[in-house]
Amino acid sequence: MYTHFRQWIRYSRYHEVIRVCLPLVLSMSAATLMTFTDRVFLANYSLNAISAALPAGITSYLFVAFFGGVGGYAGVFIAQYTGRGDHLKVGAVLWQGIYFTLGSGICCWLLALFLTEPLFSLAGHPADVQVLERIYFSILCKGAVFSVATVTLATFFSGRGLTRPVMLITFFGVMINIPLDYALIFGYKIFPELGIKGAAIATVTAWIIEVICFTLLIFNRRNDHRFGVFASCRFDRKIFTRLMQYGIPGSLQFTLDIMAFTLFILIVGRIGKLELAATNIVISINSLAFMPSMGVSQGISVLVGQALGRKNPQQAAKQVWSSIHLLVIYIICFDLLLIFAPDFILSPFTSAQQNSADQAIVLELCRKLLHVIAAFILFDGLYMVFSGALRGAGDTRFMMAAIALVSTCCFVLPVYIGVQFFEMGVFAAWLWVVVFIVLLFIISGLRFKYGLWKKMLVIENE
Repeated sequence: MYTHFRQWIRYSRYHEVIRVCLPLVLSMSAATLMTFTDRVFLANYSLNAISAALPAGITSYLFVAFFGGVGGYAGVFIAQYTGRGDHLKVGAVLWQGIYFTLGSGICCWLLALFLTEPLFSLAGHPADVQVLERIYFSILCKGAVFSVATVTLATFFSGRGLTRPVMLITFFGVMINIPLDYALIFGYKIFPELGIKGAAIATVTAWIIEVICFTLLIFNRRNDHRFGVFASCRFDRKIFTRLMQYGIPGSLQFTLDIMAFTLFILIVGRIGKLELAATNIVISINSLAFMPSMGVSQGISVLVGQALGRKNPQQAAKQVWSSIHLLVIYIICFDLLLIFAPDFILSPFTSAQQNSADQAIVLELCRKLLHVIAAFILFDGLYMVFSGALRGAGDTRFMMAAIALVSTCCFVLPVYIGVQFFEMGVFAAWLWVVVFIVLLFIISGLRFKYGLWKKMLVIENE
């Protein structure tokens, strides 16, 4: 038995997974901490502020995630070129992502100008919440170009498996954001009290600082000599077209997932303000598990891409299973905390300044929903790993179609019909979230098992 254990450890890929994925997990965790702290501050600022923050934040993230997903898909190209040893193509891929980023910034600005008012009027939330939703959404969309640029520029490092610089820059952005968040929300010395507007300004400021850091690290003479970061600045129609061909379905896969949750939150808001506040809080807590899963998913995309570039799909498969083992250990520990220490998890969202009766109702709803979240994050983590592996190979269209079908028929429509016509409660609505993610886990797992991804490449054949 000991011999089998040693062989298992020897042939596993834990060290490779940890080397690439751990910095991305920490980076995602830091970004999550920034958002989590933002919502904690707003929860202590006013009930309307926390009720508005998640619908507006996740709606803006819906657009940012799509554009960032396409720009970030440059990392899969860079990973496969790196695996093949074609380093001079790295600069060309990066510049095509930058050109896309500039175009996405214009689109997001136009969305902020023309979509803000009708979108939140359609949601039907209370009028005082709608005002705050519009403010938060508009500022985040107008600054979205910097978020997309951060994701795109980070692929220069992450696509080559060098994920530590991404982690360090993200942590630096968090160190800037959190104190600035507090100062602009509540007002401190020279900073005015801006409430939810201050939270949005602090977030955009952190994005700008991260873009500056990535720019200084990437664009230098040494990187130009090896990767052509200056020499390859011209628009390359072939690479740009391939990036769109694979990047748009790959990004839509994640964006449709976010869209389903956005619609879910907007629908839950029709149940009541307290139910909406409870949903906002438990989703904020869920992000503490989701973003590490997202970091592992991104890391697996890189590892699979590099392995396929080297024409070694067996290595990629071992890396995927090794990442699942490590991620499940984290999720089980987090689940135990949710189940046995819910008040500890919820304590940052309590404030003596809030209406005690309303706050008690919200916290009681949260305690019940945390048990649902515990089941959700386990299946979500497994789904993220499998989908990340498929994404790293270029198998993006199948999962895009699967998510579109499942999210519509087994998630959004049942919740909408239940809330609108059958007075469905918030707990029953959340059970449909679990059904949704279990189906995605099954579909992605079967797709991975059949192995079509092993013969795929996003780059041109040699």
